[in-house]
Amino acid sequence: MKKRFLMLLMAAGLALPGWSQVTFPLNGVYDERPGVYAFTNATIVIDPQTTLDNATLLIRNGIIEAVGKDVKLPAGAVVTNLQGKRIYPALIDLESTYGMPEVKRAPGQGGRAPQQHESNKKGAYYWNQAIQPETDASQLFKVTEQSADELRKLGFGAVLTHHHDGIARGNGALVSLADDRENTVMLRAGVSAHYSFSKGTSTQAYPNSPMGSVALLRQAFYDADWYKRGGAKEQANLSLDALSKQKSIPQIFEAPDKFGILRADKIGDEFGIQFIVKGTGDEYQRLDEVKATGASLIVPLAFPQAYDVEDAWDADNVSLAELKHWEMAPANAGMLAKANIPFALTAAGLRNKADFWNNLRKAIEYGLPEAKALEALTTAPARLIKADDLLSTLQKGKLANFIITSGNLFSPDNIIYENWIRGNRHIVNDKSVADLRGTYTLTIGNQKNLKLLITGKSVEKPEYQITVNDTTRLTPKVAVSNDLLSIQVQLDKKPGTGTTRLTGYRENGSLKGDGTLPDGTPVKWTATLAQAYQPTATKADTSKVNKPEIGKPLYPFVGMGNTEKPKAETLLIRNATVWTNEKDGIMGSTDVLVQNGKIAQVGKNLAAPAGAKVIDGTGKHLTNGIIDEHSHIALFSVNEGGQSSSAEVRMGDVVNSDDINIYRQLAGGVTSSQLLHGSANSIGGQSALIKLKWGESPENMLIKGTDGFIKFALGENVKQSNWGIANPTRFPQTRMGVEQVYFDHFVRAREYDNAWKKYNALPAKEKLNAVPPRRDIELDALAEILNKKRFITCHSYVQSEINMLMKVADSLGFKVNTFTHILEGYKVADKMAKHGAGGSSFADWWAYKMEVKDAIPYNAALMQREGVTVSINSDDAEMARRLNQEAAKTVEYGGIAEEDAWKMVTLNPAKLLHLDNRLGSIRAGKDADLVLWNNNPLSVYARPEKTIIDGAIYFDLQAEDQKRGEMQKERARLIQKMLTAKVGGAPTQRPTFRRARMFHCEDVEGIMAEGETEHKH
Repeated sequence: MKKRFLMLLMAAGLALPGWSQVTFPLNGVYDERPGVYAFTNATIVIDPQTTLDNATLLIRNGIIEAVGKDVKLPAGAVVTNLQGKRIYPALIDLESTYGMPEVKRAPGQGGRAPQQHESNKKGAYYWNQAIQPETDASQLFKVTEQSADELRKLGFGAVLTHHHDGIARGNGALVSLADDRENTVMLRAGVSAHYSFSKGTSTQAYPNSPMGSVALLRQAFYDADWYKRGGAKEQANLSLDALSKQKSIPQIFEAPDKFGILRADKIGDEFGIQFIVKGTGDEYQRLDEVKATGASLIVPLAFPQAYDVEDAWDADNVSLAELKHWEMAPANAGMLAKANIPFALTAAGLRNKADFWNNLRKAIEYGLPEAKALEALTTAPARLIKADDLLSTLQKGKLANFIITSGNLFSPDNIIYENWIRGNRHIVNDKSVADLRGTYTLTIGNQKNLKLLITGKSVEKPEYQITVNDTTRLTPKVAVSNDLLSIQVQLDKKPGTGTTRLTGYRENGSLKGDGTLPDGTPVKWTATLAQAYQPTATKADTSKVNKPEIGKPLYPFVGMGNTEKPKAETLLIRNATVWTNEKDGIMGSTDVLVQNGKIAQVGKNLAAPAGAKVIDGTGKHLTNGIIDEHSHIALFSVNEGGQSSSAEVRMGDVVNSDDINIYRQLAGGVTSSQLLHGSANSIGGQSALIKLKWGESPENMLIKGTDGFIKFALGENVKQSNWGIANPTRFPQTRMGVEQVYFDHFVRAREYDNAWKKYNALPAKEKLNAVPPRRDIELDALAEILNKKRFITCHSYVQSEINMLMKVADSLGFKVNTFTHILEGYKVADKMAKHGAGGSSFADWWAYKMEVKDAIPYNAALMQREGVTVSINSDDAEMARRLNQEAAKTVEYGGIAEEDAWKMVTLNPAKLLHLDNRLGSIRAGKDADLVLWNNNPLSVYARPEKTIIDGAIYFDLQAEDQKRGEMQKERARLIQKMLTAKVGGAPTQRPTFRRARMFHCEDVEGIMAEGETEHKH
């Protein structure tokens, strides 16, 4: 019977009296106390929705045994009366480095650092050092008392920690913040899997861009799936084994900004993963898109400091986006809560952890409900990592992780007294310290016209003031030691009058003792409490508190952004000169009707439908929008140059919809662009075809249903001619090697494609038992070229290389869709026409490097006369604003007809991009991408008055001045607000000049940081 009783106790997980279940021998006396504690008469916040008054919390051996108003206290319990105090669940942080080794990156060596192409990590691991899912936080973890104490003082009882290094970072461990050994502090190992877009300490050349990081992680996920489905029979790989096993635990992705959240979710959708995403606090800028991801967020409380804008020149270096983010960042959590986006809060990112509570209270002031704040620090994080059976509420059976406070946790006057972790007490502030605050009638000897005021938000740090005759205010020096009080004050401000010294103690709420006057006369003194201190009223309902006024979000969140996204309208443009690019040519006094984002009718005297906006086009020219076949705007990076081929990367993964060049090019009549990879390697990345929808998200800018395109490159950039002395180690180093790269990769792609075709042709029963080929997203893209599903735009200059690539293509059975730049195209135009390649060229760029010394301005005209489809492109953010004038140059150089010249920036690029069924001309049924010009579009005096995309007006010259005025007014308001903040004592930072990066083909290093925008806007 006795044995059965012992077994029942052990099954219940209770410690047995008289012995302990320890795995470490102790060199000393064992502490066998039962650990039974009762906290009575407290206000107990069980969870964010449940609060009990005058209740009792009973814990035994680190576990909550009972909570309620009628809890029976067992014999031997240590009872603490918490009358007037509160108990809350201890806080949980999901974004921590606690106990992890420091991430030490190798020192940079600039352009002299040799390239590392293969992994230096020894063992059966993944080929790339940035993929390290085998990292186990529980094996790296070490208790760090100083860091634990810092977090305990904030009210945290447990954290999820992981090693913040790499793209696939391994798993996380849930640990308590107790000052104990690792084996008792560790709550759960392998709780979560962690990812980022940062390669961390990896010294490999690949990836060197955000799009490369995306591609590498996608490939790793595909490889892990292949490994699980049979690849393990072919090779051992500890990284892939770990990655495949981690799919069943919560997946947490650290995103660099709002766009990173959308990018991570896109990866998750591809692999059936719903990531929990750690953001940066700018989620409010894309609230609808963030909500649509369905992701739960981990949101920091790190807010930007105000800028020191006293100097007008310094102020000009602060962008409107930076000004607005300073104002709006504290409202982020409240806006997420209002939008019903689930999130947890984190202390990560704070310059000083002591700012945590001030920033949290600021977030509450800006609209975050207190109940939501508590949820975001307790139940939400526990639920996200499936630890809500262990932590987050004060319910029976859960760990005894709780904090004892003086009052409302979120009140500025609140004091955290104790933090109990697994039933072990950690004193934060001594709750036995007497509260001396109040107003006292002070008598010193015969002097009775005095008052002593003791105030302050904290009992531990009171503020003292003595008034004489209710007028003169004196600040005494006060020292408190246990129950003794020492005061020094100069009661008479006249020079040389000396200091009165008082020493005393507290008795029945009053103060008394002895003192010495400046002349040495001994006196008695008393301070009788006249009025108790009245703390700041606790906010019972934050929804009724007036929130600080803040500006509206902008779409995009930069200068010249819109307070609302443009919407498609029914438009009737009357009596314009219409450049149709169709058989009707240029039609005078013609109307164009736009409905539902399409061109509905083209003709004369069209009737305006009900509700249509009528635009007078008299004396003006209406064209379709300009299409830029070769652009690098609106991107966070342009080159992934770590390998000879980066066919796996996608420019669509790094579209920057906040780029001011989108708006500038709308002002130049551009409505669509092909965003190309650069020319750092022979085979570049996959293009993104976008419409310049200013204010839309990156995904909504992409043109849906298009053919796929990819960038290839020839010449100096590919063979790294100008990359510095140490860098040229990547194959190829010669033009001959470039040819070999193409043959090698396409032969492999054909074999790969055939392997998949053979596998897919298997009968269903055989396919079940067969191991599928390893999915290779680089070879996928090349196989699409062979299967005429993806098309090449090739960076090219020299005729010998142009001939070479056409011969390679002919021998392997594919075509080169477009040669871009193609400044020696006039030499091989007949061969291009025979091959079926188009030419996208500059109008008159030449002699800017050796490869283009034979360029001539007649190039476009000569290619067109040989039957080549010719377009004029920009490859430059500034030139794209004037592509109409670039087209006009072909009239001057080569005698091209005006209509044909105009087609070189409209219909012809649409043909090269296989979009001429939708874009490039004005015809009923085509997309309503239109530009209304004040003059002949080929004139140097021409300027767009309205730029329309899919029936929505994205640029309006008439509204330009008003929009710019509103921007300046908003800047002025925010600058004045910052000046006021500085006067009020707010910390400030010095503005820093940052030049906006405009990418070109060859740009590899100095990739613009995600989220960086044009500094003047």
